[in-house]
Amino acid sequence: MNPRLFAFAGGDNGLWRVVENKTVAGEALADVRRLSVLNGAVPLLSGDAKWLLRGVTSNERYVTRAEKDFLVANQPRLGRPEAICAAFIPIRKTEAWWALAQDERRRILEESSKHIETGLKYLPAVARRLHHCRDLADNEPFDFLTWFEYAPSDSAAFDELVAELRATEEWTYVEREIDIRVVRDEV
Repeated sequence: MNPRLFAFAGGDNGLWRVVENKTVAGEALADVRRLSVLNGAVPLLSGDAKWLLRGVTSNERYVTRAEKDFLVANQPRLGRPEAICAAFIPIRKTEAWWALAQDERRRILEESSKHIETGLKYLPAVARRLHHCRDLADNEPFDFLTWFEYAPSDSAAFDELVAELRATEEWTYVEREIDIRVVRDEV
């Protein structure tokens, strides 16, 4: 089993109950009632799933040493008991974004859009894990799968974070984005 590989399956089963499925840009994903987050290889769409998205975790890209150290020290772990709210946000960027050199993307990402700096402001309230899809295959429908977890009391802060990021130069390069909000039912 590859511990860096994750799959997100939308259907009628799963730990997470979908409370909102909003298309921000581009083509929508089918509406589903539940979301499963699976670790390891999930080769085929199975059971009741209407869609299956795959991504792999990787090293932190674009961050400076100071930013990485801050993330390590302040990033909360996923699965905290109080973090029963989550957001699953798949994103695909334009070909123009990928045609830029690494240093050009870093300039837009951090110097212009302040992506990392903005995200750091919301720690430790919001835990996150980024999954890269382009590293898997050319036919993946998204470039990134972002997963965020937070307590209900931090929902407004998460909405602020997302609004700040969407108002940046970086987001002019987003051609497809879905914002799926979920809640883990308390047992």
